[in-house]
Amino acid sequence: MATYVLVHGGGHGGWCYRPVARLLREAGHEVHAPSLTGLADRAHLVGPHVDLDLHIEDVRALLHAEDLRDVVLVGHSYGGMVVTGAADRAADRVGKLVYLDAATPAAGESLVDVAGPIIESTRPFGEVVNGVELVLLPAPGAGAFYGVTDPETVAWMDDRLTGHPWKCFEQPLTLTDEAAFRAIPQFHVVCTSTIPTRGPELIAEARAEGRLWDIDTGHDLMLTEPRAVADVLLEIARA
Repeated sequence: MATYVLVHGGGHGGWCYRPVARLLREAGHEVHAPSLTGLADRAHLVGPHVDLDLHIEDVRALLHAEDLRDVVLVGHSYGGMVVTGAADRAADRVGKLVYLDAATPAAGESLVDVAGPIIESTRPFGEVVNGVELVLLPAPGAGAFYGVTDPETVAWMDDRLTGHPWKCFEQPLTLTDEAAFRAIPQFHVVCTSTIPTRGPELIAEARAEGRLWDIDTGHDLMLTEPRAVADVLLEIARA
């Protein structure tokens, strides 16, 4: 039995992994899909203190509180920033690291550094609420921004998406034990359309080592192609 920890991206919550989590559990595995502080079911906790470091601590604390070991740690989109930091700070608990169409930062980089044009384009449409600058604000049909086209799924997302503190996107990632982090096997599951935007060396190396999968779908691939994503995650656990 494998243990998966699935970390969501900006504006989302643990809810976005529901279809994938169901498939993984049906295959006999343990699955945790937490919502990060200030988002989804934890949106009431949003405040000036919410940043990338806090989200990294959310995941690190979960690994320790639940005594999880040899975890398959998965991050989607902004969640790539979070799982990189969490794997660095709890390397002894992470067996495999999976980037699900996610940011793959180096030490000292922020999400703005990694995905500048895309993430910067969201800022003009944000607003300050109770002293917190929020972006990715929910709006009818917002699921289309994430590559979701099914009307029922988009409507389901409309009821669950929440604004995301901009502070999380501009805070640089700090690595505390890069050697231990780099020793964790890393796998990449990307949308076919995003491959040209990714570092050619990273893609070439991952492909040559059999650690790259691409799925021809929208950015929220865990919602648009849950079976394909679950199958890849099951394959990675067996690797």
